[in-house]
Amino acid sequence: MQINQIIIALALILASQSYGQQTFSSTLLDAKTELPIPFATIQFNSKTGVISNDNGEFNISINRAVKATDSLMISCLGYEEKRVPLLNFNYSTIYLTSKTFDLSEVLVTNKTYTIDEILDKIKAGLAVNYNYSYNKRKLFYRTSYYTAMDKYDVNIETSTIPEFNQQFIDSLLQIMPKENSNHTEILGELYGEIEAESFQKMDILKACRLYDKSKDINLDNYEKRFNEIFRKYVKRDSYFKIKSGWFSVKEEMDSSLFGDDNEKEAAATDAILAEQKKKDSIRKIGFLHWKKMMIHNFENNNFIDEDNDLNFIHKSRRYDFEIADYAYINDMFVYVIPFKPKRNEDFAGTMYVNTEDFAVIRVDYKNVNPLSKFSLLGISMRKYLKEGTIIFQKNDNDKYTLKYRDETLGQQVGIKRPFKIVEKNKNVKGRRKQNELKGDIHFIVKNIEKTELIVFETNAISESDFNTFKEKAYVTPTQLNQYDPEFWKGYNIIEPNKAIKDFKVLESED
Repeated sequence: MQINQIIIALALILASQSYGQQTFSSTLLDAKTELPIPFATIQFNSKTGVISNDNGEFNISINRAVKATDSLMISCLGYEEKRVPLLNFNYSTIYLTSKTFDLSEVLVTNKTYTIDEILDKIKAGLAVNYNYSYNKRKLFYRTSYYTAMDKYDVNIETSTIPEFNQQFIDSLLQIMPKENSNHTEILGELYGEIEAESFQKMDILKACRLYDKSKDINLDNYEKRFNEIFRKYVKRDSYFKIKSGWFSVKEEMDSSLFGDDNEKEAAATDAILAEQKKKDSIRKIGFLHWKKMMIHNFENNNFIDEDNDLNFIHKSRRYDFEIADYAYINDMFVYVIPFKPKRNEDFAGTMYVNTEDFAVIRVDYKNVNPLSKFSLLGISMRKYLKEGTIIFQKNDNDKYTLKYRDETLGQQVGIKRPFKIVEKNKNVKGRRKQNELKGDIHFIVKNIEKTELIVFETNAISESDFNTFKEKAYVTPTQLNQYDPEFWKGYNIIEPNKAIKDFKVLESED
């Protein structure tokens, strides 16, 4: 074959590959209110589908050339199903219309049950409606952590060391990052029994982490300054008494501040380095093990578990329920049942129950009371937010498995305490007290954790298939300094929110 023929052939192959894979993006809006429609299902076929994000945005990739007959099927609770042709697709916005139905259809096709009868049937169906056996789940998982310091005050009342003054402390506070976030995304296949606490295996197909290392506090320059101050004012045979309110601890002087390195300390340093190398060598295994455990726990952390704090089914007597409406979800006729706590329970929300088999196929929930509060001696912690959506899909075996899960957790931690650091030395004449630093601190830190999981496919496997599968243990995520839309190009994922799209590591100024 001549060289020009080879070039033409390669060009045709590349052209066919690029034409054979296309990505379609749009935003779903309510036709009347023009508000975003989250958690809608966008399906190409039984094996290819995604969920719209909080802003109604979606992105779906088709791994073959589009035909004139191809289309997307878009369905969402309370809306008319919409078919959108893919040929010449050019929809930046897609509007969905609210679905209406004839109430007489309900009365003809369904027996009229009381809410108590429905709840009894829901409880009876928990053991038979949901799939707990061996399955392979192809999924996409995203976790996002957001941290914000709402308050960061350190006031110096007394200091016998001139350099340890308010200005020096303020300069330390200034370098502390006030806001930070990181995001981990994983596309993979999870193998094992869906039942809670069962051992899982995982094949991580692709993963990335958005993380700004510059937000880690770097005290290298301050450490040198600390050491200079200590060597100038503090005696090498002193010890410290650190006190906060009633609590007091004794801390010995670190002799390395004065250059007193010896063989014992060198051996300790070597041991630390060896341990770090060991940790680095198993880091890849740790990522796989930790993430598959987190994903499996997340897919099972729901109302089916009797001990879960989403206890509105198992402890239904503690809640008020009503049949508020009827609706369609993926061609299933459902009861719309809002619930709220009678007294001291934590959650309110709405569950959607199939009128045929009484399976709960969707739940939207949010806490109405803080989940926990703790305050003692100036230390406080408050878990103030837990909200989310759980959606199940019905498979070919008439069993339900998780399709989508979204949950946001919020926690606030505070500390408001006095402190006193006193240098003492028993080898000097006169009083033992040498130096003193006294003041108070007040910190309030708010943490938000958002987790999303979409399961694209759930396929039954045998126990033998599970035992035969071998994991690729050495897996680490690709570190990204900013959101890169090309990283997931050609893969179906959950469209990221604005915070992820805007993520970028700022270059440090020299």
